[in-house]
Amino acid sequence: MTDIDGTGETLEAKRDRLLGLLRDCGRVAVAFSGGVDSSVVARAAQLACGERAVAVTAVSPSLASGELDAARKIAEQIGIRHVVIRTDEFAEPGYVANAGNRCYFCKSELYTQVEQRRDELQVDTVVNGANLDDQGDHRPGMQAAKERAVRSPLLEAGLTKADVRALARMWDLPVWDKPASPCLSSRIAYGVEVTPERVRRVDAAETFLRETFGLRELRVRLESNDLARIEVPLVALPVLVERRADVVEQLTSLGFRYVTLDLEGFRSGSMNAVLPIEQLTLPTGTPATDA
Repeated sequence: MTDIDGTGETLEAKRDRLLGLLRDCGRVAVAFSGGVDSSVVARAAQLACGERAVAVTAVSPSLASGELDAARKIAEQIGIRHVVIRTDEFAEPGYVANAGNRCYFCKSELYTQVEQRRDELQVDTVVNGANLDDQGDHRPGMQAAKERAVRSPLLEAGLTKADVRALARMWDLPVWDKPASPCLSSRIAYGVEVTPERVRRVDAAETFLRETFGLRELRVRLESNDLARIEVPLVALPVLVERRADVVEQLTSLGFRYVTLDLEGFRSGSMNAVLPIEQLTLPTGTPATDA
Protein backbone atom coordinates (compact mmCIF):
# COMPACT_ATOMS: atom_id res chain seq x y z
CA MET A 1 0.00 0.00 0.00
CA THR A 2 1.34 3.42 -0.94
CA ASP A 3 0.86 6.67 0.98
CA ILE A 4 2.06 9.25 -1.55
CA ASP A 5 1.04 12.56 0.02
CA GLY A 6 1.48 11.83 3.71
CA THR A 7 -2.25 12.04 4.47
CA GLY A 8 -2.46 8.42 5.54
CA GLU A 9 -4.65 7.55 2.58
CA THR A 10 -3.18 5.05 0.17
CA LEU A 11 -2.83 5.49 -3.57
CA GLU A 12 -4.90 2.34 -3.98
CA ALA A 13 -7.78 3.94 -2.09
CA LYS A 14 -7.66 7.02 -4.30
CA ARG A 15 -7.46 4.81 -7.39
CA ASP A 16 -10.57 2.93 -6.32
CA ARG A 17 -12.42 6.17 -5.64
CA LEU A 18 -11.41 7.43 -9.09
CA LEU A 19 -12.71 4.27 -10.75
CA GLY A 20 -15.97 4.52 -8.81
CA LEU A 21 -16.51 8.13 -9.86
CA LEU A 22 -16.01 7.23 -13.51
CA ARG A 23 -18.35 4.24 -13.32
CA ASP A 24 -21.05 6.58 -12.06
CA CYS A 25 -20.51 8.88 -15.06
CA GLY A 26 -22.00 6.39 -17.52
CA ARG A 27 -20.60 6.80 -21.02
CA VAL A 28 -17.49 8.97 -20.72
CA ALA A 29 -15.54 11.20 -23.10
CA VAL A 30 -12.05 12.08 -21.85
CA ALA A 31 -10.46 15.32 -23.05
CA PHE A 32 -7.21 13.60 -23.99
CA SER A 33 -3.92 15.33 -24.78
CA GLY A 34 -1.69 12.32 -24.17
CA GLY A 35 -0.04 13.95 -21.17
CA VAL A 36 0.22 12.16 -17.84
CA ASP A 37 -3.00 13.58 -16.35
CA SER A 38 -5.32 12.82 -19.25
CA SER A 39 -3.63 9.45 -19.82
CA VAL A 40 -4.37 8.40 -16.26
CA VAL A 41 -7.99 9.51 -16.66
CA ALA A 42 -8.22 7.65 -19.97
CA ARG A 43 -6.81 4.47 -18.41
CA ALA A 44 -9.16 4.78 -15.45
CA ALA A 45 -12.12 5.38 -17.79
CA GLN A 46 -11.19 2.33 -19.84
CA LEU A 47 -10.99 0.20 -16.69
CA ALA A 48 -14.20 1.58 -15.22
CA CYS A 49 -16.33 1.95 -18.34
CA GLY A 50 -14.82 -0.33 -20.96
CA GLU A 51 -16.30 0.27 -24.41
CA ARG A 52 -18.39 3.12 -23.01
CA ALA A 53 -15.26 5.30 -22.76
CA VAL A 54 -13.72 7.38 -25.54
CA ALA A 55 -10.62 9.60 -25.58
CA VAL A 56 -11.00 12.81 -27.59
CA THR A 57 -7.94 14.70 -28.81
CA ALA A 58 -8.23 18.23 -30.17
CA VAL A 59 -5.98 19.18 -33.08
CA SER A 60 -5.19 22.75 -34.12
CA PRO A 61 -2.08 24.82 -34.97
CA SER A 62 -1.39 25.14 -31.23
CA LEU A 63 -0.57 21.42 -30.90
CA ALA A 64 3.19 20.81 -30.84
CA SER A 65 4.84 18.51 -33.38
CA GLY A 66 4.71 14.87 -32.41
CA GLU A 67 2.02 15.25 -29.75
CA LEU A 68 -0.79 13.77 -31.85
CA ASP A 69 1.25 10.68 -32.74
CA ALA A 70 2.21 10.29 -29.08
CA ALA A 71 -1.45 10.56 -28.03
CA ARG A 72 -2.46 7.93 -30.58
CA LYS A 73 0.17 5.53 -29.28
CA ILE A 74 -0.79 5.89 -25.63
CA ALA A 75 -4.51 5.53 -26.46
CA GLU A 76 -3.72 2.35 -28.36
CA GLN A 77 -1.71 1.00 -25.43
CA ILE A 78 -4.54 1.82 -23.03
CA GLY A 79 -7.06 0.18 -25.35
CA ILE A 80 -9.51 3.07 -25.34
CA ARG A 81 -11.45 4.24 -28.39
CA HIS A 82 -9.73 7.35 -29.73
CA VAL A 83 -11.32 10.18 -31.71
CA VAL A 84 -9.48 13.20 -33.15
CA ILE A 85 -11.39 16.42 -33.75
CA ARG A 86 -10.30 19.68 -35.37
CA THR A 87 -10.86 22.74 -33.22
CA ASP A 88 -10.90 26.33 -34.44
CA GLU A 89 -10.00 28.46 -31.45
CA PHE A 90 -7.99 30.76 -33.73
CA ALA A 91 -11.30 32.03 -35.14
CA GLU A 92 -12.24 33.36 -31.69
CA PRO A 93 -11.16 37.02 -31.20
CA GLY A 94 -10.77 36.52 -27.46
CA TYR A 95 -8.30 33.71 -28.06
CA VAL A 96 -6.27 35.63 -30.64
CA ALA A 97 -6.15 38.72 -28.40
CA ASN A 98 -4.21 36.60 -25.88
CA ALA A 99 -5.21 38.28 -22.67
CA GLY A 100 -4.82 36.42 -19.39
CA ASN A 101 -7.97 34.36 -20.09
CA ARG A 102 -6.90 32.93 -23.46
CA CYS A 103 -7.29 29.35 -22.27
CA TYR A 104 -10.93 29.95 -21.42
CA PHE A 105 -11.69 30.34 -25.13
CA CYS A 106 -9.60 27.31 -26.09
CA LYS A 107 -11.34 24.99 -23.63
CA SER A 108 -14.74 26.46 -24.51
CA GLU A 109 -14.11 25.55 -28.15
CA LEU A 110 -13.06 22.01 -27.26
CA TYR A 111 -15.96 21.34 -24.90
CA THR A 112 -18.45 22.85 -27.35
CA GLN A 113 -17.16 20.60 -30.12
CA VAL A 114 -17.52 17.54 -27.90
CA GLU A 115 -20.99 18.65 -26.78
CA GLN A 116 -22.11 18.95 -30.40
CA ARG A 117 -20.89 15.40 -31.03
CA ARG A 118 -22.48 13.76 -27.98
CA ASP A 119 -24.75 11.51 -30.05
CA GLU A 120 -21.97 10.61 -32.47
CA LEU A 121 -19.52 9.90 -29.65
CA GLN A 122 -22.20 8.18 -27.56
CA VAL A 123 -21.28 9.87 -24.29
CA ASP A 124 -23.16 11.11 -21.23
CA THR A 125 -20.34 12.86 -19.38
CA VAL A 126 -17.25 14.79 -20.46
CA VAL A 127 -14.22 14.68 -18.12
CA ASN A 128 -10.84 16.38 -18.08
CA GLY A 129 -7.46 15.78 -16.43
CA ALA A 130 -7.39 18.54 -13.81
CA ASN A 131 -5.91 17.34 -10.53
CA LEU A 132 -5.90 18.67 -6.97
CA ASP A 133 -2.75 20.74 -7.45
CA ASP A 134 -4.31 22.65 -10.35
CA GLN A 135 -6.58 24.54 -7.96
CA GLY A 136 -3.71 26.82 -6.97
CA ASP A 137 -2.68 27.65 -10.54
CA HIS A 138 -3.93 30.19 -13.09
CA ARG A 139 -6.28 28.05 -15.17
CA PRO A 140 -9.11 29.92 -16.91
CA GLY A 141 -9.99 26.71 -18.75
CA MET A 142 -11.52 25.42 -15.52
CA GLN A 143 -14.20 28.10 -15.78
CA ALA A 144 -15.12 26.79 -19.23
CA ALA A 145 -15.36 23.30 -17.75
CA LYS A 146 -17.61 24.51 -14.95
CA GLU A 147 -19.96 26.29 -17.36
CA ARG A 148 -20.36 23.12 -19.42
CA ALA A 149 -20.65 20.63 -16.55
CA VAL A 150 -17.34 18.99 -17.46
CA ARG A 151 -16.10 16.93 -14.53
CA SER A 152 -12.58 16.58 -13.13
CA PRO A 153 -12.40 13.06 -11.66
CA LEU A 154 -8.77 13.32 -10.53
CA LEU A 155 -9.59 16.43 -8.54
CA GLU A 156 -12.84 14.95 -7.21
CA ALA A 157 -11.01 11.80 -6.10
CA GLY A 158 -8.37 13.90 -4.31
CA LEU A 159 -5.37 13.01 -6.49
CA THR A 160 -2.37 15.33 -6.49
CA LYS A 161 0.13 15.54 -9.34
CA ALA A 162 2.43 13.19 -7.43
CA ASP A 163 -0.46 10.73 -7.06
CA VAL A 164 -1.18 10.94 -10.79
CA ARG A 165 2.42 10.17 -11.71
CA ALA A 166 2.55 7.31 -9.22
CA LEU A 167 -0.69 5.85 -10.58
CA ALA A 168 0.59 6.17 -14.14
CA ARG A 169 3.69 4.26 -13.11
CA MET A 170 1.58 1.62 -11.35
CA TRP A 171 -0.36 1.16 -14.60
CA ASP A 172 2.87 1.02 -16.68
CA LEU A 173 1.98 4.12 -18.67
CA PRO A 174 5.15 5.36 -20.40
CA VAL A 175 4.14 8.98 -19.83
CA TRP A 176 4.42 8.68 -16.06
CA ASP A 177 7.46 11.00 -16.03
CA LYS A 178 6.60 13.04 -19.13
CA PRO A 179 7.21 16.77 -18.56
CA ALA A 180 4.24 19.12 -18.80
CA SER A 181 3.58 20.02 -22.43
CA PRO A 182 1.07 22.85 -22.62
CA CYS A 183 -0.11 24.15 -25.99
CA LEU A 184 2.18 26.25 -28.14
CA SER A 185 0.00 29.34 -27.68
CA SER A 186 1.10 29.42 -24.03
CA ARG A 187 4.55 30.46 -25.27
CA ILE A 188 3.23 33.74 -26.71
CA ALA A 189 3.50 36.69 -24.31
CA TYR A 190 0.16 38.01 -23.06
CA GLY A 191 -0.96 40.92 -25.20
CA VAL A 192 0.86 39.65 -28.29
CA GLU A 193 -1.68 38.23 -30.72
CA VAL A 194 -1.66 34.47 -31.12
CA THR A 195 -1.45 33.47 -34.78
CA PRO A 196 -0.79 30.15 -36.55
CA GLU A 197 2.44 31.61 -37.96
CA ARG A 198 3.74 32.52 -34.51
CA VAL A 199 2.98 29.16 -32.95
CA ARG A 200 4.57 27.38 -35.93
CA ARG A 201 7.69 29.48 -35.40
CA VAL A 202 7.83 28.54 -31.72
CA ASP A 203 7.27 24.88 -32.57
CA ALA A 204 10.13 24.89 -35.08
CA ALA A 205 12.46 26.62 -32.61
CA GLU A 206 11.69 24.19 -29.79
CA THR A 207 12.03 21.21 -32.11
CA PHE A 208 15.48 22.46 -33.16
CA LEU A 209 16.63 22.95 -29.55
CA ARG A 210 15.19 19.64 -28.40
CA GLU A 211 16.81 17.64 -31.19
CA THR A 212 20.13 19.51 -31.19
CA PHE A 213 20.74 19.53 -27.44
CA GLY A 214 18.75 16.49 -26.32
CA LEU A 215 16.53 18.53 -24.01
CA ARG A 216 13.31 17.19 -22.48
CA GLU A 217 12.20 20.41 -20.82
CA LEU A 218 12.44 23.78 -22.52
CA ARG A 219 10.37 26.74 -23.66
CA VAL A 220 10.86 29.28 -26.43
CA ARG A 221 8.82 32.27 -25.30
CA LEU A 222 7.80 34.72 -28.02
CA GLU A 223 7.84 38.20 -26.53
CA SER A 224 6.91 41.49 -28.23
CA ASN A 225 9.06 42.70 -31.13
CA ASP A 226 9.66 39.08 -32.18
CA LEU A 227 12.05 38.43 -29.32
CA ALA A 228 12.72 34.78 -28.47
CA ARG A 229 13.34 34.13 -24.77
CA ILE A 230 14.76 30.63 -24.35
CA GLU A 231 14.25 28.77 -21.08
CA VAL A 232 16.25 25.59 -20.51
CA PRO A 233 17.39 23.76 -17.34
CA LEU A 234 20.29 25.56 -15.66
CA VAL A 235 22.71 22.73 -16.45
CA ALA A 236 22.09 23.30 -20.17
CA LEU A 237 22.87 27.03 -20.12
CA PRO A 238 26.66 26.69 -20.70
CA VAL A 239 26.09 24.41 -23.68
CA LEU A 240 23.73 26.86 -25.36
CA VAL A 241 26.10 29.74 -24.67
CA GLU A 242 28.93 27.77 -26.26
CA ARG A 243 26.75 27.06 -29.30
CA ARG A 244 25.10 30.47 -29.32
CA ALA A 245 26.02 31.24 -32.93
CA ASP A 246 24.17 28.13 -34.13
CA VAL A 247 21.16 28.96 -31.95
CA VAL A 248 20.98 32.56 -33.14
CA GLU A 249 21.38 31.58 -36.77
CA GLN A 250 18.59 29.00 -36.59
CA LEU A 251 16.10 31.13 -34.69
CA THR A 252 16.64 34.25 -36.75
CA SER A 253 16.13 32.15 -39.87
CA LEU A 254 12.72 31.27 -38.42
CA GLY A 255 11.77 34.95 -38.16
CA PHE A 256 12.81 35.96 -34.64
CA ARG A 257 14.51 39.37 -34.55
CA TYR A 258 16.24 38.92 -31.21
CA VAL A 259 17.36 35.77 -29.42
CA THR A 260 17.88 35.77 -25.65
CA LEU A 261 18.72 33.12 -23.07
CA ASP A 262 16.84 33.40 -19.77
CA LEU A 263 19.40 33.13 -16.95
CA GLU A 264 16.74 31.95 -14.49
CA GLY A 265 16.42 28.78 -16.53
CA PHE A 266 13.36 26.68 -17.30
CA ARG A 267 10.26 27.19 -15.16
CA SER A 268 6.65 26.37 -15.90
CA GLY A 269 4.19 29.23 -15.95
CA SER A 270 6.74 32.04 -16.18
CA MET A 271 4.43 34.05 -18.47
CA ASN A 272 1.98 34.36 -15.58
CA ALA A 273 4.48 36.53 -13.67
CA VAL A 274 3.28 39.58 -15.65
CA LEU A 275 -0.39 39.12 -14.71
CA PRO A 276 -1.81 41.22 -11.86
CA ILE A 277 -2.81 39.23 -8.80
CA GLU A 278 -6.50 40.03 -9.37
CA GLN A 279 -6.34 38.37 -12.78
CA LEU A 280 -4.65 35.29 -11.35
CA THR A 281 -7.53 34.76 -8.95
CA LEU A 282 -10.55 36.35 -10.61
CA PRO A 283 -13.73 34.23 -10.73
CA THR A 284 -13.90 34.11 -14.53
CA GLY A 285 -10.27 33.09 -14.66
CA THR A 286 -10.29 30.27 -12.25
CA PRO A 287 -7.94 27.63 -12.54
CA ALA A 288 -5.54 27.20 -18.38
CA THR A 289 -2.79 25.46 -18.66
CA ASP A 290 0.75 26.19 -17.69
CA ALA A 291 2.07 29.15 -19.63
